[in-house]
Amino acid sequence: MRDKSKAAHLAKQGVELITGDVSDPESLVKAMRGCEGVFVMNPPNFAPKPGFPEARASLSNIHAALAETTPPKAVYLSSIGAQHDRGLGLITQSHMLEEIMGKLPIANAFIRAAWFLENYQWDVPGARESGQIDAYLEPATKEFPMVATQDIGELAAKTLLESWNGNRVLELEGPKRYSPLDAGKAFSKVLGRAVNVRPIPRSQWQEKFVAQGMPVDSTGARIEMVEGFNSGWIDFEGGDAEHFMGKLTIEQVIKSLIAKTP
Repeated sequence: MRDKSKAAHLAKQGVELITGDVSDPESLVKAMRGCEGVFVMNPPNFAPKPGFPEARASLSNIHAALAETTPPKAVYLSSIGAQHDRGLGLITQSHMLEEIMGKLPIANAFIRAAWFLENYQWDVPGARESGQIDAYLEPATKEFPMVATQDIGELAAKTLLESWNGNRVLELEGPKRYSPLDAGKAFSKVLGRAVNVRPIPRSQWQEKFVAQGMPVDSTGARIEMVEGFNSGWIDFEGGDAEHFMGKLTIEQVIKSLIAKTP
């Protein structure tokens, strides 16, 4: 934790809290030392500089801490498509994670999670106020692999209780695949009003992302990622990878997001 007071409720349950930061390698060593297993999520960066220097720095620190403490096993949040070394945009950071951590002499498990259903959090205001949500995934009828973050957490916890050797790849998606139109239908049902889906043309993506607060010179990675999903390039690898299905549906997640959003 950077601020232990924010996890006081966990401390009361017997959880040991360590003050630290991913930019402080020694704090990571202190947190990992003596652990039976470690869960690693590299801090997400949605507007990285060219070449992903931020991710390279944090991954270097995490790798150094794991190399020094050598816990028996580690579970990592990776991403669908991370098997590729190009055409990934933001997911390039997950490919880098697997490449760097996969060389550690410990048992590694990389959870390649699908598109987060919680991304629809940003559509709650539009659905409520104007009965409309924007869609960058296209066509609007195409079904994409998506998953709830709670299902990711449960798979990570379950995996940390297991024993294995070498590297594992765990592909994870929800109970079924969903299209942008499915999202509109879910919003409509939960809100009790018609919610339409508005496809955003590729020519407008950069303008839209900048309006959302992204620096204009940092939109490229996000655009490349969405293009990768739309083309089908970003997908599960299959083969020897283990495949898991989550439990939570798009309607359940959207209902929760609406309840949590003022």
